[in-house]
Amino acid sequence: MKPGMVSIVGAGPGDPELITVKALRRIQEADVILYDRLVNKELLGYAKKGAALLYVGKAPGQHAVPQAEIHEQLAAFALKGKQVVRLKGGDPLIFGRGGEEAQEMALRGIPYEFVPGVTSAIGAASSAGIPLTHRGRSASVAFVSGSSCAGREQGPRWDLLAQGVDTLVVYMGVAGMADICRELIAHGRPHSAPAAIVEQGTSEQERVITGTVGSIHKLATLMHVKNPALLIFGEVVHVREQLLRLAEEAEERIG
Repeated sequence: MKPGMVSIVGAGPGDPELITVKALRRIQEADVILYDRLVNKELLGYAKKGAALLYVGKAPGQHAVPQAEIHEQLAAFALKGKQVVRLKGGDPLIFGRGGEEAQEMALRGIPYEFVPGVTSAIGAASSAGIPLTHRGRSASVAFVSGSSCAGREQGPRWDLLAQGVDTLVVYMGVAGMADICRELIAHGRPHSAPAAIVEQGTSEQERVITGTVGSIHKLATLMHVKNPALLIFGEVVHVREQLLRLAEEAEERIG
C-alpha cells in the first residue's frame, strides 16, 4: 500500500484567525490529526467528519505522549495510507521538533511536508504592539529557547546574545527567567535595559508586562505569570510604550 502524506503543520500562536489558508486546507483533508497543547481547539472544528483527533501535547515536565511514541503513531497511520496532520502551535520548525519528526518519516520512506505557521515570537509581539525590528532601535533579532534540551552540551551563548543582538526573544523562559536575566546582565546588557513579557499572546487572555532586565523577573513573580509566555528584551519595548502614548494623546485631541 502506498503510504499517506504526513503534513507537519503550524497552527499559529493562538488566535485561530492567524491560521494560513494552506494549513486550514490540510486540517480539512486530514484523516488523522495529532495535535499539541497550544493549538486552539477551534481549529479542530474544521476537521472532516470521522477524522481521528489525537491529543499528544506537552506541558513543562509533563508529556502526554513521549516523542518517540508520536513518531510511531505518525508512521503507523501514514503506512495505512492515511493523510496525517501533525498540528503544532506557532511554527513547527521554531522550537517545535518538526525537523525531528520529518527525519523519522524520511528514514521510513514516508512522504512529508512542512506547512509554516505564524510563530509566537512574531504573533505575540505584534499583538502586544512590539515591533521586533524598528529603524534606529533594532536591526537584528534572535530567537532563543529558555528551556534546556536533553543531551545538549551547552546552553545559549549569552556572551554573544547580550550585546551582539538588538532584540532577544526567549521562548519557554518563565521557569528560568531569573537565570536568563542574570546571564544577560553578567554579559553586559544593562540592568536598566527594556524588557517585556507577553503572556498568552494573541488570545483574549493576553497580558503584557513591561519592565527592565533587572526588574522583569520580580514583576513576573508578583503578577503570577505562567506559560505560555514570551520574553522580549530590547529597545523595541519602548516603541510599544510610545505607540500607546501617541494613541492616548490623539484620543484626547479628538475627544
